[in-house]
Amino acid sequence: MHNIEQLEAGKTFLLSGNEAIALGAYHAGLKVAAAYPGTPSTEILENLAQFDSVYAEWSTNEKVAVEVAMGASYAGVRCLASMKHVGLNVAADPLLSASITGINGGLVIVSADDPGMHSSQNEQDNRHYARLAKIPVLEPYDSQSAYDFMFLAFDISEQFDTPVLFRTTTRISHSKSVVRVREALSVKGKALFTANCEKFVMLPAYARKRHVAVEERMKELKRYAETSPVNGILEGQGLAGIITCGISFQYVKEVFPNAPILRLGMTYPLPERMIRGFASRIEKLIVVEELDPFVEEIVKSMGVEVSGKSFIPITGELSPEIVASSAIKAGLLKETAIMDDFCKVDLPQRPPSLCPGCPHRGLFYALGKNPRRIRKKASGASSQVQSGLVVTGDIGCYTLGALPPLGGLDTCACMGASIGHALGIEKAGVTDKVVAVIGDSTFMHSGLTSLADAVYNRSSITVVILDNMTTAMTGHQGHPGTGINAKGEKMQAVSLENAVRGIGVEDVLVIDAFDIKALRDAIATATDSDKLSVVIVRGECAPLRRRSGASRIIDNTRCTQCNTCFKLACPAIQYQGGSVYIDPDLCAGDNCGLCEQVCPVGAIGVIGKAVAE
Repeated sequence: MHNIEQLEAGKTFLLSGNEAIALGAYHAGLKVAAAYPGTPSTEILENLAQFDSVYAEWSTNEKVAVEVAMGASYAGVRCLASMKHVGLNVAADPLLSASITGINGGLVIVSADDPGMHSSQNEQDNRHYARLAKIPVLEPYDSQSAYDFMFLAFDISEQFDTPVLFRTTTRISHSKSVVRVREALSVKGKALFTANCEKFVMLPAYARKRHVAVEERMKELKRYAETSPVNGILEGQGLAGIITCGISFQYVKEVFPNAPILRLGMTYPLPERMIRGFASRIEKLIVVEELDPFVEEIVKSMGVEVSGKSFIPITGELSPEIVASSAIKAGLLKETAIMDDFCKVDLPQRPPSLCPGCPHRGLFYALGKNPRRIRKKASGASSQVQSGLVVTGDIGCYTLGALPPLGGLDTCACMGASIGHALGIEKAGVTDKVVAVIGDSTFMHSGLTSLADAVYNRSSITVVILDNMTTAMTGHQGHPGTGINAKGEKMQAVSLENAVRGIGVEDVLVIDAFDIKALRDAIATATDSDKLSVVIVRGECAPLRRRSGASRIIDNTRCTQCNTCFKLACPAIQYQGGSVYIDPDLCAGDNCGLCEQVCPVGAIGVIGKAVAE
């Protein structure tokens, strides 16, 4: 990652899309930025936090981030909220409200979509939010456009009194390309909130008037789209023309280097006259876009004959190879040597796993050993059937606890859902005990309200908060429980124990994440109780801890190869030459020691010491 604050105007730099977005926003006069970390959006705020003149915060969740940005906009400064695509679901309420109220200072909301689900539970196409909210959406196609479009996004926002949705994707966010940097805009004046009840207070009488203003705004935006500099035609040869946008433009240029192309940088509202004029010059019109037929369906609604998703996949991330093979099947491209140009490399499968020394591993092992959690092989199937204990999961590193051999989760849907799922399963009448597992950052994000609901509705579920003292899955960002802000400064930390007790939970235990016996006892006690209980399992995230002590070793004269240690799913424990072996380069040493605790024959110990007394 660059120190982007030091990049000089007029020069070119190799930047990722996220770096370019951050730098573009800063040079466009950004003053307030708020976000919740989530791949592929995280680096946007991490880069913005480098600028002393920008207030940058990791918000409790995406809804709060948009609300903070809205408040800053009302005060007259340029502001930005960034999040991954599923985060916009959380922020949908203030997003649609911001559309109705309009803005004062420019308001840009970045949605980083994840086609192919590289690090997500779905691959939704958030351009649909633009139609729902009736706001414009911009889509960059490389790092230069990501940088340039930020200037335009703020200008559009202020010119048309609207929030602007800025849609990027994983490939744009994380790929690097050359960016020529401009001079930063000189922003004058200080923040000042001027009361305007009819604009900012959405009582029904005022909201009705604002809705009319929104519809008028859409008419103006449609006229603007026709001449917007982000939409343009690249002249070419052939009878087939292609409409494309975002990263798909790069694939189209590679597969159809000579075709006429209408490249859209503003994908809502669309430039209808430009599209009709482009379509009139060609015999066949094609749309190449990732995920949903968003542009294609709008073009069809104009009465223009067009195809796209009839041969371009609607699921997964596109690539030059996929676009080429799809075009060949549709008869749009001859099967030539073009397919040989794409690199085909068969890489070994690398399923994700919890890190060596992960503080979550012991909890899932303890859950698996709980007498209530009985495992049976389903007849004629490889899946496992659990009975006696239902474990609802959540979004975070600990979701990997669902994978074998840990197999510790039964549900996982979205941020903060584990507690609500557990409550719903209990209230449905399931007699098995229900345990909800949630991380510390996720608990702050959206678990507090669910736990309050469990208290209010007299639940007897067990909630396990896995406190690894960071937001680990997205790169170790701070959250209210860590007391470290986006700029790395120490702040007031919110105590999990105090928050839980303050909500009304009386049965609260704090357990060392690396003490297997304590974990087992706590889970047994909590699941045998008829009261709502919370177990906080505390242990620092492995990559944040400096390795301590010597690696564990296995005495193969004692080892019976019972494979109990393998049930921990620790990457450091391996087979080598027919024997069980611990890789000293992976072992976390004294920071963990779980394998030593679970070995039934005392065959695991420390280098240089007797393995067992």
